[in-house]
Amino acid sequence: MKRILLILTAFVLSVTVLSAEKPNIVLIIADDATYRDLEVFGGQAKTPHLNKLADEGLKLNQCFQAAPMCSPTRHNLYTGIYPVKSGAYPNHTYVKDGVKSLPHYLKPLGYRIALSGKTHINPKASFPFEYSDAPSPDGGNKKGDIDFKAIDSLFKECSDGSAPFCLIVASKEPHSPLNRGDPSAYPVDKLSLRPFHVDTPEMRTEFSKYLAEITVFDQQVGQTMSLLDKYGLRENTLVLVLTEQGNAFSHAKWSCYEDGVKSGAIVRWPGEVEAGSETDAVVEYVDVVPTFLEIAGVEAPEVLDGKSFVPVLKGLADSHKDYVYALHTTIGINNNNGGDFGIRAIRSSKYRYIWNLNPEGQFQCAVDGNKWFRSWVKKAESGDPNAIDIISRYRNRPEVELYDVVNDPDNLVNLAGDPKYAAVKKSLKTRLEAWMENQGDLGRETERNAESRLFKNRKS
Repeated sequence: MKRILLILTAFVLSVTVLSAEKPNIVLIIADDATYRDLEVFGGQAKTPHLNKLADEGLKLNQCFQAAPMCSPTRHNLYTGIYPVKSGAYPNHTYVKDGVKSLPHYLKPLGYRIALSGKTHINPKASFPFEYSDAPSPDGGNKKGDIDFKAIDSLFKECSDGSAPFCLIVASKEPHSPLNRGDPSAYPVDKLSLRPFHVDTPEMRTEFSKYLAEITVFDQQVGQTMSLLDKYGLRENTLVLVLTEQGNAFSHAKWSCYEDGVKSGAIVRWPGEVEAGSETDAVVEYVDVVPTFLEIAGVEAPEVLDGKSFVPVLKGLADSHKDYVYALHTTIGINNNNGGDFGIRAIRSSKYRYIWNLNPEGQFQCAVDGNKWFRSWVKKAESGDPNAIDIISRYRNRPEVELYDVVNDPDNLVNLAGDPKYAAVKKSLKTRLEAWMENQGDLGRETERNAESRLFKNRKS
């Protein structure tokens, strides 16, 4: 009996020592923030806490995600598997039976793994986090906000070194409704709009409120860092901040343009990441799980689609991937007319190739029901040529779009019809089709099957 107790004691001590050597991990994710709207990435929204984090860490200038919507993005991010392969490709979706996520991989290593705030992942059995959320400060019974009291408790409980933690801080900012923060800090007459935005008073008002909510997100980053400091955890914690897909205006979220699937990313990891550094190495959200697993000391299983970018973080590599992929499914989106306007995309360091699977259809998504968008339509109907062009671009899309992402980051000049780019188009389409085949993506057939991947239609 004594011998059994000694063995058990030794085992517990060895696990404790092993856990204490592992770094803590904090992933902070925004909700509908176009990366280049943030001050830290050259934008108008004030982000003092993120500015400081970048000064202390590494900015990844070429970070991408596989889908421009909340739900498939989060499933992709937490599983390390692309959306069609995991089954989670429309919005309000769920993964296939047997798909694993971060908790399955990190809990056996001794990690506490928690998620506070927005979820949008299903079924919960596939994502066994320690969940917490707080009531919305807007009043009522609505929840889903970050619970900083629960985060404080987690940090306190882990501060003795008995267990490392992996925490996801999932903000709801700057997702609509845009009703938090101080819009007066962003006077509407001083704002700069994108060339694919129609300039109306309603648009300027909404954009001001959007920038104010980005600053609220920045404050949440600062609050998280303060809690790490409170318990002396900052030096042994890797912090990754992501901006998620683009904002909920046209040409960003719900699109495979640069502003829809390119993300801001900052990593702070004392002693490992060079302070005040930047990299142009291309990484994807699908790489985050394998990266966290390497940080925790294990190799990623082969089922994952991503690969660790730890060498990039440590300055041992200045490149990671040559191509990134994206897809979009309109079925399941609010205000969609029910059509299957599926989109697939591939991006190299120079070009973005977009394949609209149903170009004879008319594109619609959640923006159609907004007051600011109706002001765009009204301006177009009044005969304004710029508004007419922007609405037409939004609604009517050719089968193939090709953009020079270096010289045309707004993705406005479609090069697909220029014979000079025939070889580029052929090469990128071949790679895109190979990726789709690897993922089991059958294009329009997969789009038509999207209804079965909505969680409300899940058969238990």
